[in-house]
Amino acid sequence: MNQHFTPVFSGARLSDQVAEQLSAEIKQGRLAPGDKLPTEARLVEQFQVSRTVVREAVSRLKSLGLLESRQGSGVFVSAQLPFAPLQFEARLAASQEAVVQMVELRRALEAEVAALAAERRRASDLRAMAHAVQALDRAVQAGGDGVAEDVKFHSAIARAARNPFLIQTLDYLSQFMHGATRVTRANEARRGDFVEQVRAEHQAILLAVQAGMPEQARQAAAAHMGNAICRIQSADPAFWLQEGERLAQALVKGLRR
Repeated sequence: MNQHFTPVFSGARLSDQVAEQLSAEIKQGRLAPGDKLPTEARLVEQFQVSRTVVREAVSRLKSLGLLESRQGSGVFVSAQLPFAPLQFEARLAASQEAVVQMVELRRALEAEVAALAAERRRASDLRAMAHAVQALDRAVQAGGDGVAEDVKFHSAIARAARNPFLIQTLDYLSQFMHGATRVTRANEARRGDFVEQVRAEHQAILLAVQAGMPEQARQAAAAHMGNAICRIQSADPAFWLQEGERLAQALVKGLRR
C-alpha cells in the first residue's frame, strides 16, 4: 500500500500532527484493519521528522486502539477498530446539492471550532495559521487551486480548538470536505471578486482568532461557509456542466474507499 503523507511543520506538537494524519488515514479507510503501517524509516522520510517523533505518534495510536504491534512483523492497523465507520450514500454525492450540503455541515462544525480556537489558541497555533494563509496566497498567485493549503488553514484552526472529538470528526470528514473544497475553489477561481472575497473571509477568521474574540471568530467562520454556499449556488451553469460535476466525483471516490 502506497501511502503519501504531508511533511509536518512547527506549530502544534510534531508527534500530534503525525498521529492526526495517521489517524485520518485509518478513519477514512485508506489504511484498513490489518494493513501494515509503512516502516519507521519511511514515515521519518515522508513526515520529515525524527524517529522519536514517529515513535511517539505510533505509541499514542496504539494507546487509542488504532494500531497494534506484531512480534517480528511490524505495526499494523488494529483488526478491531474502536469505532464504526460513518456511512454515506455514494449516489447522492456527485451533485451541486451535495456540495452545498457538505458546506452546510462545515458551517455547523467550523463556526464552533473557530470560537474555541479564539479561546484556546497558543502562539504556536497562530504561527501555524499565518503560515497556512501565506502558503494559500502563494499557491493562488502561482496559479494553483489552493485546495491543500485551504484545508491546512482550517486544520490549523481545528488543532487550536484543542478538542480531540472535534478534531477526529473533522479528520474523518476531510475525505468528503476535500472534494467539496475542490469544487468551491474551482468555482471561486473563475472570478476575481470571488478570490478576493475568500481571502478577506480567511483574514477575518484569522484576525478574530488572533485577537482572542470567540464570538467574532464564530461569526466570521459561519459567514465564510455561508458565503461559500452562495458562491456555489450562483455559479455559472456552464461551470457545473463542464467542471463542477467532474470535481464532485471526488466525493463519490471518498465514499467508496
